[in-house]
Amino acid sequence: MLEILQREWVYLRYYLELQFRQIAPYYALGMVLGSLISVFGKARIHRLFAVMGTKKWGVLGVIPASALGIASPLCMYGTIPLAASFSRLGIKDDWLAAFMMSSILLNPQLIIYSAALGGTALTVRIISCFICGMAAGLLIRLLYKDKQFFCFDGFAEPSSRDTDPNIWLRLLKNIGRNIKATAGWFMIGLGLSALFTRYVPVGLIDRLFGARNDFGIFLAATIGVPLYACGGATIPLLQEWLRSGMSMGSAAAFMLTGPATKITNLGAVKIVLGMKRFVLYILYVIAFALISGLLVDAV
Repeated sequence: MLEILQREWVYLRYYLELQFRQIAPYYALGMVLGSLISVFGKARIHRLFAVMGTKKWGVLGVIPASALGIASPLCMYGTIPLAASFSRLGIKDDWLAAFMMSSILLNPQLIIYSAALGGTALTVRIISCFICGMAAGLLIRLLYKDKQFFCFDGFAEPSSRDTDPNIWLRLLKNIGRNIKATAGWFMIGLGLSALFTRYVPVGLIDRLFGARNDFGIFLAATIGVPLYACGGATIPLLQEWLRSGMSMGSAAAFMLTGPATKITNLGAVKIVLGMKRFVLYILYVIAFALISGLLVDAV
């Protein structure tokens, strides 16, 4: 028994080291880039969005709003107070919906992580998240044109944690906070990926999530709900699933429903939507993920 356990540990350690060498550079680069944007660019990004309130772009405003949501490095609990302050500046709910939706789905750090999946997956992720944000804004404009969609009562202007007077210490502290928040989940993702590589039968992923199985897109969207805890943790799993036959459409569905239904994001979203509109949010995310997955596989 001891010999078997030792042999299995050798295999698992090999897979762990292999995954780590492949993904760690993207993780490190994403960590540094995210902190650089947070310390040096966050205020400018948010100031650009605030300035949008003075422009009469109408429905076209959802385009830059969704793009700025992706560029923002804030988590959802940081985005909501910021959106509340934007709302008080007169920015309409459709622009806010585009900004918040894309901010939930993607950020600069996660873009770098996703580069480990290859150029096609990275492109699919960026485009689908960008369109998801725009579509959310368009739907709010269409269905809630004369009604308020968000309730930001009680949300104050968010306070920044990047306050050290020494700008380089400010950057190092930001990197430290990012490592503390994500490193554990990243290692869990590597561990799950190693277990998958060692023990999941070859061909199972292709049968479940392959390009010839449209139900696989629904399944991928569904498992994104319980499995997604941190963007960095899912990259090793997605990498192995794609290698094992997962279709790009199934991956797209997973990458949309995962962050949109992450438990911490759901808690924050429910606060500003209320139960009825929160249910609409869940239905929208699932429907968009399924349609996106089918379109990606069709293309």
